[in-house]
Amino acid sequence: MLRIDAGEAGRYCDGISRRSFVKIGVAGMASVGLPAILRAKEASAALGRPEKDTSVILIWLDGGPSHMDLYDLKPEAPAEYRGIWRPIKTNVPGIELSELFPLQARVADKLSIVRSLHHGSGDHFTGAHYMLTGRDGASGANTDGKYPSLGSIAARVCGPRRPGMPAYVAVPYAMSVGIRPGYFGANYLGAKHNPFETEGDPNGATFQVQNLGFPGGMSVSRLDDRRRLAAAFDHLRRDADGAGTFEAIDRFDREAYELVSGPAARKAFDISSEDPRVRDLYGRHTWGQGTLLARRLVEAGVTFVTVHFGGWDHHWNLKQGMESILPIVDRAVAGLFTDLEARGLLEKTLVVVCGEFSRTPRMNDGSGQGTPGRDHWGNAMFCVLGGGGVKGGRIVGSTNRLGEAPKDRPVKPADIHATIYHVLGVDPSVSFLHPSGRPVAAVDGGKVIEELL
Repeated sequence: MLRIDAGEAGRYCDGISRRSFVKIGVAGMASVGLPAILRAKEASAALGRPEKDTSVILIWLDGGPSHMDLYDLKPEAPAEYRGIWRPIKTNVPGIELSELFPLQARVADKLSIVRSLHHGSGDHFTGAHYMLTGRDGASGANTDGKYPSLGSIAARVCGPRRPGMPAYVAVPYAMSVGIRPGYFGANYLGAKHNPFETEGDPNGATFQVQNLGFPGGMSVSRLDDRRRLAAAFDHLRRDADGAGTFEAIDRFDREAYELVSGPAARKAFDISSEDPRVRDLYGRHTWGQGTLLARRLVEAGVTFVTVHFGGWDHHWNLKQGMESILPIVDRAVAGLFTDLEARGLLEKTLVVVCGEFSRTPRMNDGSGQGTPGRDHWGNAMFCVLGGGGVKGGRIVGSTNRLGEAPKDRPVKPADIHATIYHVLGVDPSVSFLHPSGRPVAAVDGGKVIEELL
């Protein structure tokens, strides 16, 4: 068994130190149901889903972005509802976006907007759990994750798309509402299906993914020695193994070894080698460069990448907040769609942009803290999707004239999950064993959004 001690860090509730074993679950390769990934992939294939080579980039707007100020403006609503900014036309007739999104307006034919998404909760933790796991289960009173994230399920069922790469990566970290890995985590699927976190600032001049290096005194040759020694100790047990367990261990061991010792991952994470003009396309900002890094990762064979964009809890000072971050988001998202298309990757890469909930359609008076803002709202929200076979230039659903609730074609988080799984080739009915002993399907009643496919 390959075990590389790379220092200590704080432990999660599962008792596993994330940094201790190259932070990708290498040390757990013989401890938590190793044949499961193979069984899950076989189960999904048996349910009639063809094997695909698609990937997902999820841009997570942590804190709750306002639909009324980004993708579902209401220019005819009363002033206290419609807000500060006006809509602008896009390259798709009939689709309008915030005037702070001029770059996305030029690529609107590549993305679609679900405007009738809702889950009904204004609790950060409930909303994030809904959006990232497709189920209820968490709240401000009990923030523990109850189910695996869609990224963890994708990692378990699909594995990486290329050898030598992790299946699931978070840039720069997996965090929802201040907890890590939070609802991005695998929960009862096991810590090895948590995302690999790059940490650091991809926009920094000295950015480097620390967890891919060897600790002091370790080398590839010494790593090979350890593998051979472990193989010798396991030899007798293999002779007695009739369930294929060690075959699964070999596969997991091999993939972990390739990731640590091979050049593929280090090359993909080396954003400094990117063409400066492409880096400028995404914007020289942590968010922009994190999005570029996500593109590099899916191109190299990562199946699921999340990019964390935090700071959306605008109870007050909405104008100042939006005018500082929306141009950054605009450049990053538009740059991603433009770059994916230029590289021939758009048809195999699904881009998703969303947060845990939206903000109140009616603006407040600043809550005594500053200029007006918007509070929590889960009754009407948005999700942007494009690429990976999802049609662009579409609007799914609508909200009423004040943006308070879906007017037609209501969509739930589980429907978003079913659509993402469809793109990845994961059957949404594939099930995993809950600690209670009951099987739990990947999707809780959601249906694929057919208008997008």
